[in-house]
Amino acid sequence: MADIISIGTALPAFCHQQDDIILLMSQMYELDSTEHRKLNFLYKHSGIKTRYSVVPDYSLPKTEWTFLPQNHEEDFPLLEQRMDIFSKEALALSIKAINNCINGFIQPSSITHLITVSCTGMSAPGLDLQITETMELSPNIFRTSINFMGCYAAIHALKLAKMICNTTPNANVIIVDTELCTLHFQKKYTLDNAASSMLFADGCAAVLVSNNISSAASISLKGFYSQVAFKGKNDMSWELSSQGFQMRLSGYIPQLIEEDIESLVNASLQHYQIEKDTVTHWCIHPGGKKILQVIEQKLALHPTDLDCSRKILSQYGNMSSPTILFVLKEMMLDMKVNSTIFGVAFGPGLTMETFHAEKS
Repeated sequence: MADIISIGTALPAFCHQQDDIILLMSQMYELDSTEHRKLNFLYKHSGIKTRYSVVPDYSLPKTEWTFLPQNHEEDFPLLEQRMDIFSKEALALSIKAINNCINGFIQPSSITHLITVSCTGMSAPGLDLQITETMELSPNIFRTSINFMGCYAAIHALKLAKMICNTTPNANVIIVDTELCTLHFQKKYTLDNAASSMLFADGCAAVLVSNNISSAASISLKGFYSQVAFKGKNDMSWELSSQGFQMRLSGYIPQLIEEDIESLVNASLQHYQIEKDTVTHWCIHPGGKKILQVIEQKLALHPTDLDCSRKILSQYGNMSSPTILFVLKEMMLDMKVNSTIFGVAFGPGLTMETFHAEKS
């Protein structure tokens, strides 16, 4: 038995309106009126209203920028400067999400396993050791980190948590996904950088997975299935550079997902030995408005099936790995008994990762 008992979330202090961010990006990229109109059109049709960041600049006048250079001739922050901010901000955000997750269920001392997830910050000693020390977890705690997998990493972490619960008695596994995507916005105006600046945001989600806790709200993890479409390996990538992590996010991603999503879902359902019409909750990672549209159309879903995904995209943008956990938490608020959940997220590779869960 491996049950998701609770999901806790946490957000940075600064909430930015999408309309304000477009003005900043236009200034930052020094766009002419034609390019500004093009970018403005994309922002207005992004399906996003607000996004959160550890950086205040994204809705401030240029004269008040502290992270971004006020003079366009100056370089953007180097990688080590961005990682310094990650080190300072990620810990507090992670601990807040973990405390929100375990409150009312267990004490920190009862956490037996810790899995940290991030593709936006890395160091050694890393976030896992920072959390262990700050929360005074056992120095003997099992800990591991999942890095650089992108938006599907939360599902990979759930898969690992299930393996732990299946083999370890009295396991209380904490997964914490912490992403500070806005630290990596780039100075050069390209289609990839414009797409990243339009979609990505910061956020954190923690999950308690256990084989010994009972909760009326819990759901049981039943299985996992994934596929890699190597034809898309150059269309979604995430690479280190001296100027921060650089995202490759081509406009062909929705088309690639449209081509492959039906076969992925059919293969997954066959693997799980369930029928499509028995799925009551479609937990889809909101990688972007167009991605949700093509999935809804290709799978012939009812428009309300993706309400939770669209709500999370609108309120928070794409936070990378925690985003699907925000969607799942929203679903769990009023999930009825005998519900069947099918989840899917996408990332570099092009990797498509799915999970199956039930509320019995």
